[in-house]
Amino acid sequence: MVMFVDVAHMRGWMAEHGVETLIADLIPHLEEDFRRWPEFDKVARIASHSPVGVIELMPVADSHEYGFKYVNGHPFNPRSGRQTVTAFGVLADVQTGYPVLLAEMSLLTALRTAATSAMAARALARPGSRVHALLGAGSQSEFQAVAMRAAVGADRVRVWDTDPDAIDKFLRHAATLGIEATRASSAVDAVAGADIVTTCTADKANATIVTDAMVEPGMHLNAIGGDCPGKTELDAAILHRASTFVEYEPQTRIEGEIQQVPADHPVTELWRVLTDAAPGRTSPDQITVFDSVGFAVEDRAALRFLRDSVAGTAHCTDIDLVAEPRDPKDLFSLVSPALAASRV
Repeated sequence: MVMFVDVAHMRGWMAEHGVETLIADLIPHLEEDFRRWPEFDKVARIASHSPVGVIELMPVADSHEYGFKYVNGHPFNPRSGRQTVTAFGVLADVQTGYPVLLAEMSLLTALRTAATSAMAARALARPGSRVHALLGAGSQSEFQAVAMRAAVGADRVRVWDTDPDAIDKFLRHAATLGIEATRASSAVDAVAGADIVTTCTADKANATIVTDAMVEPGMHLNAIGGDCPGKTELDAAILHRASTFVEYEPQTRIEGEIQQVPADHPVTELWRVLTDAAPGRTSPDQITVFDSVGFAVEDRAALRFLRDSVAGTAHCTDIDLVAEPRDPKDLFSLVSPALAASRV
């Protein structure tokens, strides 16, 4: 039997513990895996692009566990009442190849993306950062806001989106969460004076959400919306002023903000900062960019965290996913009685 966490179980788990608590608890698991980054068998995600979106498979493994996530990105889906991004994931035992967990990952990915952003901000943003500019009030926005509050104490949010209804939605949730949030009149207004700037828009296009002139000394930019070829959010000039940090450089070169700059443009993988193999922020005026596209190590950490948290609780069930005949060499035995009955 395989542990199974569906949407109802995931919602119950998150409601019991609280989103902010789960994000805070997930961060150490992410840090642990990032610090042993070289131990993982890594590959850039396998993507199938179409004019309307992308479908991706994100695999990774170490010597004990294999994990993958299936995820899509279809920015026009909300027009028909569907989510832009949906996902599910699997965790498997490397020794046997058997799956041990199957889980929904739309909600879980929101937790892991926010926790990864917060982990990076804790390592790269100025100490004492309080003001968080949020450009994009879609599905990620509330998770990003509570993550920055939990990890670095950024408890004041300025939000802007081209969709006023999305801002209204965010402000309603922010009030429930006890977040001090204000509606900005523009992206420029939101970013002015901010310590941390998060860009999380959904349009599959090369856009300039943040111009070079908007970026002030000492800012940390958390760029999470540019996550596929031809989709960016930052003015390329910013990357020439800033120190840029990434997850897995081969993937980010294809999908991240750095697809706009030459292949030899210097970047630092975040795991090297977390292991003290490379410097992060070196001065209060330094501009730092976390060019985050999402990587499979993060999903695997989130799946392991989920498994360990829900095991033995009401927040999971078992499903019969693997065919197991009594004789492992006689798979046909599972269907032969049915075949015989059909002839009667």
